[in-house]
Amino acid sequence: MDSVNQEKLAAALNISRTTVSRSLSNHPAIAATTRDRVLAMAEKMGYRTVSPRAIRRRRSSKPINIGVLIGMPSNNVGMATFPNVLQGIRERAGLDHVSIDVVSQDPAKLSPRSVRQPVFRHIRGGDWRGLILIYPFAPDSVELLSRKISTVSVLTEYDHLPVDTIDTDHSDIINLVGRLAKKGHRRVGFVTWHYEVGGRWSSRRFAAFTEGVFQYGLEFHPEWVVNVHKGLNQFPDHNQVADFVAHQTKEQGITGWVCAADHQAYQLISDLRERGISVPRDCSVTGFDGIPPPPGLPQLTTLRVAHADVGGSALARVLNRVLHSNSPRRKILVETSIVEGTTIAPPPQT
Repeated sequence: MDSVNQEKLAAALNISRTTVSRSLSNHPAIAATTRDRVLAMAEKMGYRTVSPRAIRRRRSSKPINIGVLIGMPSNNVGMATFPNVLQGIRERAGLDHVSIDVVSQDPAKLSPRSVRQPVFRHIRGGDWRGLILIYPFAPDSVELLSRKISTVSVLTEYDHLPVDTIDTDHSDIINLVGRLAKKGHRRVGFVTWHYEVGGRWSSRRFAAFTEGVFQYGLEFHPEWVVNVHKGLNQFPDHNQVADFVAHQTKEQGITGWVCAADHQAYQLISDLRERGISVPRDCSVTGFDGIPPPPGLPQLTTLRVAHADVGGSALARVLNRVLHSNSPRRKILVETSIVEGTTIAPPPQT
């Protein structure tokens, strides 16, 4: 485990260990300013919590084998978040005497009509007691999987299916809209990419974006939104997205862009450079995930997702689901933390 503990955090902040513990657990008796100080120091020192064990099993007992199915993204693998999710799953598996079997799968090729695929063979053969899904899969495939095995989805919600979800709090994107508003931005757009399978998470973040726009009294026009409305501004290629954003920035005076994910935002910043638009001089850009910037690009103002904690919670939840298969479906949200980058500035003077 990490050598940084709560006592070291308390010493660094000159407060009691009890205050640190309560701040990390979001205790209502702790002031928001104190909690923010503790969380900031915890992030700086590399402290990360481990949630309580869901199942206590003897070390001598036979390990439970859990499958982890990754819907491998077709692009920007270098900025994918699943390695951190896997880290959390593996750390928790070590605590709970669980073995992990990781399988990568193209989501577009996983079909309930193709039961000879490896994932179905593992289930038929009884190799797995439970299944964790990372990234979106087609709902009909998830429905079939959930009927055959206890299933937990990471970062993707499936309505009306008996699948538990460990997700991040998409509503935190309101904080990013607020930061843009406080810098003086009034015309802010939303960008996401087109995904062949899934994309519900980006819709959730768009919903939070619109709530933030209305909460802060900003202008809202559907024409300033990319790849959300099926009949408007649909661009399958990131270069098309950048062309649209560049035009809206130059001709329509859009001064801020909220991207649904960091990999989209970093690509957009790079593409805008090629079109003569500098971030944040000409427009501000935000992201979501907390991915470190690629070489040569600025640190995004973004929301860091505790992906390892998401993974650990998913492993704990699937073990509970194995023991209590008929319990009510649960959705667990893991909060984000703000990353103060350099991609937000006051809007340019016109």
